[in-house]
Amino acid sequence: MKKDAFKKTTVLAASVLLIILDQVTKGMVQDMLKPNGGQPYTVIPGLLELSYLENPAAAFGLFGNVIWLVTALTLVVAGAILAALFLYKHHSVFSYVAAALLLAGGVGNLIDRIVNGYVVDFIHVMFFGYIFNIADCCVTIGACFLVAHYLWVMHREKQAGAKAEEGSGS
Repeated sequence: MKKDAFKKTTVLAASVLLIILDQVTKGMVQDMLKPNGGQPYTVIPGLLELSYLENPAAAFGLFGNVIWLVTALTLVVAGAILAALFLYKHHSVFSYVAAALLLAGGVGNLIDRIVNGYVVDFIHVMFFGYIFNIADCCVTIGACFLVAHYLWVMHREKQAGAKAEEGSGS
């Protein structure tokens, strides 16, 4: 039981560290780029730049006129992730990583919405038309890990079913 508690504590600690990283990077970008009128800072020419953007909407600029709904949904999803972390019995490394990343990403952007009324975005990969932040990366990668967990569970169940069929002599 101690091993399980350690894993869950690690997920929560990782979430907190990622939230801090998200908030610190957003603060640095606000301090460095906002005073310059949001002029982009080139990190890798032709590939990566930092561009200050105040996003009053959700991902990809969606739901700007119902941001209260996005905020409420974020709270519900964060609560569901926490409940699943402690109640779900079939965790894998994928589900633990997904929980840490999804929780951090959701809460990181929720803090911005509550404190600023907008989310600070700043990472611009030149071949991708959108500007995003660390929290957005956490949500995207966390969703991938959640899918990986689902596929892993499906694979384990399929293997268990095959072994049960072999054992029954069918």
